[in-house]
Amino acid sequence: MSRQPEVLWAQRSDKVYLTVSLPDAKDISVKCEADGLFSFSAVGANGEPFNFTLQLYGNIAPQGCKTKIGLRNILCSIQKEQKGWWKRLLKSEEKPAPYIKVDWNKWCDEDDEGSESDQASDDDIAYNGENEESSDDEGMLYLPDLEKAGGN
Repeated sequence: MSRQPEVLWAQRSDKVYLTVSLPDAKDISVKCEADGLFSFSAVGANGEPFNFTLQLYGNIAPQGCKTKIGLRNILCSIQKEQKGWWKRLLKSEEKPAPYIKVDWNKWCDEDDEGSESDQASDDDIAYNGENEESSDDEGMLYLPDLEKAGGN
């Protein structure tokens, strides 16, 4: 019997990000179809099969779907056919399966996208901030001076 791995999701106006939590996965297969059908299958570390199929809320551009395989996760970037925010991940209005959860680490509200999307791209799906400039350090240099001034 097949099982479903935990799936975390987030979106931008042009993409949906799915993170499949499946350590040491083998025989990974990801399929994206234009009508929004997303299929995943893999074999877990103990040889058990994992698979799921999602009917996404909107149509997607299969040629714009990318997958990065890590030791603990499989990261999927899915290009939306039309730019715009989806009301939810899945087409169905029913409550999603319990293995599908919001990825709060990648989540971005519509209002925040302008500042966030400039930093994120397909090349850094797992963006962790390592490339940021250390301009904040300069501001920190003045903190002791403020504390001295306030303490007198």
